[in-house]
Amino acid sequence: MVLAVRSTRGSQLTPAGVRVAEWAARVIEVAHEFDAELASLRAESRQRIKVVASQTVAEQLMPNWLVTLKTARPHDAPEVILTATNSERAIAAVRGGAADLGFIENPGPPKGLGSCVVARDELVIVVRPDHKWARRSAGVTAAELAQTPLVTREPHSGIRDSLTAALRDVLGDEMQQAPPILELSTAAAMRAAVLAGAGPAVMSKLAAADDLAVGRLRAVAVPELNLRRKLRAIWVGGRTPPPGAVRDLLSHILSGRVRGAVRRSHSRQPVYSSSTSSGLTAHQ
Repeated sequence: MVLAVRSTRGSQLTPAGVRVAEWAARVIEVAHEFDAELASLRAESRQRIKVVASQTVAEQLMPNWLVTLKTARPHDAPEVILTATNSERAIAAVRGGAADLGFIENPGPPKGLGSCVVARDELVIVVRPDHKWARRSAGVTAAELAQTPLVTREPHSGIRDSLTAALRDVLGDEMQQAPPILELSTAAAMRAAVLAGAGPAVMSKLAAADDLAVGRLRAVAVPELNLRRKLRAIWVGGRTPPPGAVRDLLSHILSGRVRGAVRRSHSRQPVYSSSTSSGLTAHQ
């Protein structure tokens, strides 16, 4: 097929060449449109993220993080679509690609995912003021707690797994816990059950703080147990969070956490470093 002919006056397209040039112009135009739309989608994905968080993080921490992020970046704060669930489902959502970023409260970091500690919490055993445990200045033993039916979260929630891990550290792997008296999916439901007289519950101290402050609930000491825990962000990928909105959100959370503690550096940007198979830790 001849597309052009050359003569002493220069090159000239043949009728077939004219048609091919017209097709090529349309292809180039469509390619430019494709590149523009793809760039738009990339920018949109960088500014909108799907976040899945355990109940404690979603209810007690995430609202403040999002409000302060919006205040710090009123014109370009990423849009966060938040789903509250338990830690097991949060891990599954991140692994399966249904969420860009997760927050969990499990005893340890999940394998195969990047992670960093974003906050610290403590579990607390709570009872009504008229419960017999409320009168014990020495608290209860780990064995007594394990043998007592409790108001708990559902299986594989971070709170329940954290309590089991703490009890096993003291009582051994053969430790047997009494079946729960109630299994509930939210801190509000657990609080209501305790106030209604169902029995003791294990809750996040963050979630129980207001009730403890005014005396609606009483905290029961379990001196043998270490009930402190780490709350983690998780993502798919390598040593550092994915660039864009995910990293922006985590940088904001971590810089705020450090500023709220003791300032050990003038830098506000968190540094991610590899640890063990746990993934990442963040520090200043």
